[in-house]
Amino acid sequence: MTARPTLVDDLRAARRRFSVEFSPAHDEATAQRQWRAVQRLAPLGPVFASVTYGAGGGDRAGSVELASRLARETAIRPLAHLTAVGQSTAQLADVLDELAAGGVRDVLALRGDPDGDPRAPWEPHPQGLQHADELVRLALQHGAETVAVAAFPLGHPDSPDLDTDVRHLLGKFAAGARCAIAQLTFDVEDFLRLRDRLAAAGCDVPLLPGLLPVTSPRVLEVTRRLTDGHEPSWLHRRLDPFLDDRGAFREEGMRVAVEDGRRLLAEGVEVLHLYSLNAASNVEALVGELGLAAPAGDG
Repeated sequence: MTARPTLVDDLRAARRRFSVEFSPAHDEATAQRQWRAVQRLAPLGPVFASVTYGAGGGDRAGSVELASRLARETAIRPLAHLTAVGQSTAQLADVLDELAAGGVRDVLALRGDPDGDPRAPWEPHPQGLQHADELVRLALQHGAETVAVAAFPLGHPDSPDLDTDVRHLLGKFAAGARCAIAQLTFDVEDFLRLRDRLAAAGCDVPLLPGLLPVTSPRVLEVTRRLTDGHEPSWLHRRLDPFLDDRGAFREEGMRVAVEDGRRLLAEGVEVLHLYSLNAASNVEALVGELGLAAPAGDG
C-alpha cells in the first residue's frame, strides 16, 4: 500500500490551490450551516481545512470533534489548531492524544493570545508552556505527523522588530515545524517581504498567505481582530463609500480579495488560505474567480 502524502508533500505538489479555515460552531443552526459549507467545498479539493481552537482552549471539545469528523467523513485533510493559553502541558498532551485517536495527524501550534484581551500581557499557565516552539516539540512527541505554525508579516505584537520576529519563526522551524500560515494581511507586499526574509535566511518551508473577503461591515470588524487593528487605510477608502449598500459593499469586498489573490498567484504563491467564517459562498466565489479548484479526479 502506498503511504499517503504528508501535508508538506501536498503543499509542495500543489499548483494554484487553496486551503480553508473553519471554527467550531456554538449552536445547532451554525453547525448545520457549517457542515453544508464543508460538503459544498469538499468537491473543490482544498489541500487542507484548518479548525480553530479558541482562546484558552474554550472551543476544545468542538474543535476536536470537527477536526475528527473531517478526518472520518470527508477526504479533506484536517489541520487542528492548538494553543498553549490557559492549559497545562498535561492538558495539551490530552488534546493531542484525542486528536490522534480521531484520525487527525496535523496540528497548527500556536502560543495564542490571553483569553478575553489579545493585547494583555502574556502569562503562561503555571504548569504550561511559554512559547510556540515548545508546543511544536510536544505535538511531535505525541505523534503529530506535520506541525504548522503562525507567521506574522507585520511582526508579532510582542516582537520589538521584524528581524527578531523572523528569528523566532526560524526557531519554530528548528523545533520541527514544517510549514506556516501567515496572519491575515491586506497588503500583499507585507507577505512578500516576509517570504523574502525567510528565503534570505535559507528557509524554504511552505508559507501560506491568509485571505479573507471583506463582504460586510461585520466582516470588516472581524478583520480588525485578525490583523490587530492593522487593516490599511486604503481598504477603508475602497469600502466606506458602500457602508449603506449591502450588495455594493459585498461586490467591492470581493473585488479586493480577487485582486489580492491574483497578485499573490502572479508572485508564485501556489496555495491561498481562505477564511470561510463557516460559510461556503465567498470561498466558492474566490476559488472560481482565481481558478483554485483541484483538477477533476485530483481532489
